[in-house]
Amino acid sequence: MLIQDSINPLYQQLADIIRNSIINGELRCGDKIPTEVELSEKYDVSRITVRAAISELVELGYLVKKQGKGTFVTKPKVQRKIEYLSSFTAACEANGLKVTNEVIKREIVEPEIEDKKDLELEDDDKLIYIQRLRFADGEPLMLENNYFSCKRFNFLLTEDLNGSLYELLKKKYDINPSDSHDSGYDRTTIEIAKAVDEEAELLKVQNGEPLFYIKTVIYDDKNRPVHIGKQYVIGDRYKFVIS
Repeated sequence: MLIQDSINPLYQQLADIIRNSIINGELRCGDKIPTEVELSEKYDVSRITVRAAISELVELGYLVKKQGKGTFVTKPKVQRKIEYLSSFTAACEANGLKVTNEVIKREIVEPEIEDKKDLELEDDDKLIYIQRLRFADGEPLMLENNYFSCKRFNFLLTEDLNGSLYELLKKKYDINPSDSHDSGYDRTTIEIAKAVDEEAELLKVQNGEPLFYIKTVIYDDKNRPVHIGKQYVIGDRYKFVIS
């Protein structure tokens, strides 16, 4: 039960009880929690207190409200610093999630005018297009689309790309993608997009589901362009942190 004269406010105590039930597995992803009225009666607190506790857990990503259906336990959001080079693998592992990757496409394509400019391509150069589906605990979370100069990165056509791409570039080819705050050369934007067709099918979400769309041009520590990235991330499973 809740302690009325505790230093911690009642809503915080209730939020902690529900959160611990989720962490301990008593409440699982997809479970519906009791209504505000039921929680109010069970813990002998006002509905305002219950509402504050639920709001906090929704904000933290433990619960999600569904209009007309109730409040449900949701999958934990992956928290990641708002830097493109912040490792997806490290971010997932920090949140207790195991990362796996699946290469969907690996092919040579013709560059657009903007691609030639961004990657400083020679006139006769083409692009290597690599699409990977990235999983957290076996569930798809990110659809990754990367474009490289074919002349400079032709080795990617035969490399094993199931691990960290940046680690491969660093350790085997001495190519070091630079952090955005250090180099000043990469350009990254984050927008909200809607899942359609291919994205929806691969990420196993409904058409129209909100996604983060991250577009970037990454440079190495010698100020040479490495790749163009166009990534789609499931919106309700991800949270960016400004540091």
